[in-house]
Amino acid sequence: MNRQFHFISGLPRSGSTLLSAILSQNPRFHAGMSGPLGGAFTTLLGELSGRNEYSVFISDAQRQRMLSGLFDSYYGPEYAAGVIFDTNRSWCGKMRHLRLLFPQGKVIACVRHVSWIIDSIEQLIRRNALQPSAIFNYEPGGSVYARADGLANGDGMVGGPYNALKEAFYGDETSNLMLLQYESLVSDPARAIAAVYEFLGEAPYAHDFDNVSYQADEFDQRVGTPGLHEVRAKIAVRERMSVLPPDVFHRFANDSFWLDPAMNPRGVRVV
Repeated sequence: MNRQFHFISGLPRSGSTLLSAILSQNPRFHAGMSGPLGGAFTTLLGELSGRNEYSVFISDAQRQRMLSGLFDSYYGPEYAAGVIFDTNRSWCGKMRHLRLLFPQGKVIACVRHVSWIIDSIEQLIRRNALQPSAIFNYEPGGSVYARADGLANGDGMVGGPYNALKEAFYGDETSNLMLLQYESLVSDPARAIAAVYEFLGEAPYAHDFDNVSYQADEFDQRVGTPGLHEVRAKIAVRERMSVLPPDVFHRFANDSFWLDPAMNPRGVRVV
């Protein structure tokens, strides 16, 4: 099938589901929440390596066909859209692979002030106090300090994607990368989405930012985190106080490296 693949990646709780819900209003597009392809891609890449005793029979051309074939197989004929957006936080760590397989593919990395990401996750945990979350391996104990530490470490839900984002931002495959700030998306969705369309080289589409729809209730319930992928119908800035202790909130205050032009040597577009 003659289709274009793009990728949504970046940090958790930073608007990727909202972005997908908006883009899906365009009948030419298909986008959704994070899916299984990122993990399947990593697994297959490992199985095609030298640790497989039969790898001597596998050429790089075959590897390329098999890896790109994952996308065509997963997004089969039931997906009629001409432009597919696959969402996974791991894609920022695979920029060189994506550039090789999909030279015209773009990566939109959703970002947000890290303190508010930690806060958003903590708010979800507190809202669902009677349901331990898969985010913390269904463990009911621990303090906000332990949870913040677990989220921020290199293998954590926030720390892992954050490191992958920095790898993409400072790597040499940045021509196909754009950072989209959550704060921009909710405060001025029309301008933010116009920038996305320009980045993709797509004709503008009249989106309805007052009637956005996305449902993943069954998945969220299964992982013990109702509301994880909740998208409110009307996009708006919602001011509130943080639920984090001040020392936890301020711990991440200087982590938004994308805000400093001096820290952007390759001129990555930040919206």
